[in-house]
Amino acid sequence: MSAIDLKQKNYAIVGAGLLGRLLAVKLAQAGAKVELFDQGGPAAEHSAARVAASMLAPLAESVITEANVVQMGLYSLARWPSILAKLTAPVFFQQAGTLILWHRQDAAEAKRFAAKLNHNCQLNTALSTPQKLGQEDIHALEPSLGNRFQHGLFLPNEGQLDNRQLLTALAEELKRLKVICHWHQSIEPHALIQKNDAGIIDCRGLGAKAAWANSSNENNPLRGVRGEVIRLHAPEVKLSRPIRLIHPRYPIYIAPKENDIYVIGATEIESEDLSPASLRSTMELLSAAYTVHSGFAEARILETLTQCRPTLKNNLPAIRITEKGVMEINGLYRHGFMIAPAIVDCAIELLESILTNAADQASSALAEQLRLSVTQSRALCAL
Repeated sequence: MSAIDLKQKNYAIVGAGLLGRLLAVKLAQAGAKVELFDQGGPAAEHSAARVAASMLAPLAESVITEANVVQMGLYSLARWPSILAKLTAPVFFQQAGTLILWHRQDAAEAKRFAAKLNHNCQLNTALSTPQKLGQEDIHALEPSLGNRFQHGLFLPNEGQLDNRQLLTALAEELKRLKVICHWHQSIEPHALIQKNDAGIIDCRGLGAKAAWANSSNENNPLRGVRGEVIRLHAPEVKLSRPIRLIHPRYPIYIAPKENDIYVIGATEIESEDLSPASLRSTMELLSAAYTVHSGFAEARILETLTQCRPTLKNNLPAIRITEKGVMEINGLYRHGFMIAPAIVDCAIELLESILTNAADQASSALAEQLRLSVTQSRALCAL
């Protein structure tokens, strides 16, 4: 996207999770003066972004989400390399595709899954067509799996990154760009309106639940959807790309990171309970990982983690402007890393109330989709 002159403009961002940090860095890089407020610290200990596999898989996710979210994912996947290239600290990023596997007893569900993928590829030609794999093909992609699986699917071009490396790199970039960070300070956006002449942007995720509940303009309450993940150190397992295992209850993902770290997850529960992971979920995730690769038997459990993802009606993201001129961005659901660059770029365009000269057909369609969920967009001049 083309550079936008934001010099002499001031912004206060409330919420320093993934979206808040990305937006603060983008605005600061463009020359704006930015202040950032968060109830937690630089480690993002209260953020849903810290508990994630951070897979960038628009085709795989197309089975369960809307077409415009898939479009955002495609747009964002192309944006991530340039975003990471501007950060001083390195962040693990790969685009080696996704491998879909299943055991024999789950073949019927795998067939339905494959049919949905192929249908979605027909609807959106920008998606890469899944490739059917036999035992030898699977072995060529992932030799360490041996002959455990007879059939699979390969989804080319999909990617992943390391969420914790990214959050750390963004925190360092905030410091380098002289963004004023108010860590461990919980504040309501409306309290900042009279404090300064800055544009206020609310990126608090579930912290903004009351603001969305009290909206008089939209019936779109914010809720939490619980997710549970396990981080393992498994030196005996040598997987080179994310794997999704078709499972009777939900597809389980195994995302390999650097230094033999693996993130395993899948659970999606309509609850805002932040208590530790359940025995059932933990056993299902670990036993599923073991059936994929026996080397997980000797893995060390580093962490079991739970967090609630901020979710709006229909599980779709939204950007809106309140009557007080505060921009509110929320509802990234389970697709935070997959769509965050698209959301940030659209927010910047809305702040400037223009489309960039470099907007191609995909990003223009993306911007139009997001504008449909913007309330009182003409009030953007207040920012």
